[in-house]
Amino acid sequence: MFSLTELALFPFTFLALVGSSLMAGIFFTFSNFVMKALKEIPFPAGMKAMQSINIVVLNPFFLGSFFITAVIAFMLAIKSVTQWQQPYAVYIFSASLFYFIGTFLVTAIKNVPLNNKLANIPVESKFSESSWQAYLYKWTRWNHVRTISSLIATVLYTLGFVHIATI
Repeated sequence: MFSLTELALFPFTFLALVGSSLMAGIFFTFSNFVMKALKEIPFPAGMKAMQSINIVVLNPFFLGSFFITAVIAFMLAIKSVTQWQQPYAVYIFSASLFYFIGTFLVTAIKNVPLNNKLANIPVESKFSESSWQAYLYKWTRWNHVRTISSLIATVLYTLGFVHIATI
């Protein structure tokens, strides 16, 4: 029988699981083939395409999924500490840290500033091609971190969810 705490944790853990898996899929797509394809496109077309992607991604569906999952992860991390004696707590706490730090904060501290810098580079600049090449390397490297963190968070939320569901 669910306690009131497990009853509250159940839907939020499920939402965090879905959100982190959605982000893992998006970031995996970029790491696996989008960035490679943009790199193969002759300059400056790849750079212009990424500048466009960085504008289009700022939509309610992506931002809502990304931010709501971060808020839920933060809340679940705090709540799991108060439930530390429960078998699911370590999974939910760890998943929340992976999502919040490895996905949300890495995006805010690393990928977004790189996107903003790229947005301000005129294609006609004499340094634009070298800036684009540096961007590709740095952005993709940090995107790998987001991909792996989201994937680990998904697995850990799944384990926590299963433990809650079996109570």
